[in-house]
Amino acid sequence: MKKKWSILLLTMVLTLGVALAGCGNSDDAADTKVLNVWAMGDEAKQLPKLAKEFEKDTGIKVKVQAIPWANAHDKLLTAVASKSGPDVVQMGTTWMPEFVAAGALEDLDSYTDKYAELEGKNFFDGSAKTTKFDDKTYAVPWYADTRVLFYRTDILKKAGYDHAPKTWDELSEVAKKLSDRGDDMYGLNIDGKEQSLGFMFGRQNGSPLFDDANKPVFNKKPFVDSVSYLNSFFQNGSAPKAELGLDVAQTFGGDAIIPMFISGPWMVKAVKDTVPDIDGKWATAVLPAKENNTSSLGGANLAVFKYGKNKDDAGKFLQFMSKPETQLKWMELTNSLPTVQKSWENETLKDDPFYKIFGEQMANAEPMPLIPEFEEIAQAYMKNFEQIYRGGADVQDQMDNFNKEVNTILKNN
Repeated sequence: MKKKWSILLLTMVLTLGVALAGCGNSDDAADTKVLNVWAMGDEAKQLPKLAKEFEKDTGIKVKVQAIPWANAHDKLLTAVASKSGPDVVQMGTTWMPEFVAAGALEDLDSYTDKYAELEGKNFFDGSAKTTKFDDKTYAVPWYADTRVLFYRTDILKKAGYDHAPKTWDELSEVAKKLSDRGDDMYGLNIDGKEQSLGFMFGRQNGSPLFDDANKPVFNKKPFVDSVSYLNSFFQNGSAPKAELGLDVAQTFGGDAIIPMFISGPWMVKAVKDTVPDIDGKWATAVLPAKENNTSSLGGANLAVFKYGKNKDDAGKFLQFMSKPETQLKWMELTNSLPTVQKSWENETLKDDPFYKIFGEQMANAEPMPLIPEFEEIAQAYMKNFEQIYRGGADVQDQMDNFNKEVNTILKNN
């Protein structure tokens, strides 16, 4: 009996030892540094590939949580309300004002003392502007997009133009001549669902969009004239009023139903992949100018979330993502444009006939107004613009209406 108890006691001790050893291993695992990153859309699919390099360099494990763009805004608001969430978060540039105002993002000014890569001077001015509020920095620019002109060189040459239009007048002239090729042929696609387009053309015509007192000036001559200019393409048949329901291969390929359109860097790969037979017959160009040729500047930033637990490790991750070599690798994975100016010294970008144009345009590109209400304002613009080009509404009357709506949105008296 004594022997049996000894065996049982030994078994219990060994079991307890194994259990304690297991607990020790669990504690060790718990002590392993884990950086939680929230990323949206296609970026979330590719980011783990870069994160592996960061893990190898630092020993810090990165857990990327993929969040659909459609759900991201509400999920972030929930995280703010519950004072929980990731260590690092991807922020759309137009979301920055709202979440800065909500106190959800860490002030990075102290981080720049430790990590020189995070300094604003390293980035394009337009990208850096999307991260600064009240003289404080709340994110680093991750990747950018801007809009340029895509055009069929061969089709324009047949119409008598050996270069892309450089001015508003030239753009109108070329588009009309191209639309005169025959029935169901157009010159320029103007996407009525592109929320930045009207504001971009307004700036090109000298409109500040808002005055010094932050009052909207969308019913003043510079902006009204720019809307009239855009509407003229629809009214003279240069641009299709209705969605054609065709992809880029059908509109830009072949005889080119629409030989010119304004879009972002993702369309370079789309054209190459879907219309390979027009290789050497198309190009990109900086936007035609009126008073200037300012383009829109979008993209995404990376921020340290206020309620994250690993703020120093988050700073290291932002440092890694802001290195020129990392940004170039990110472009290879996603076709997203680097925000770090030094990245553009790389031959891959300098010598590429398509991407170098985006680099030139980014030097003259501005983000949309950095106010929390901008998304709502943009939606209101698109509804009013549709009343003009589809419904035939008077431009001045409709812009008067739009300006009133913006004042209501901003709760101005």
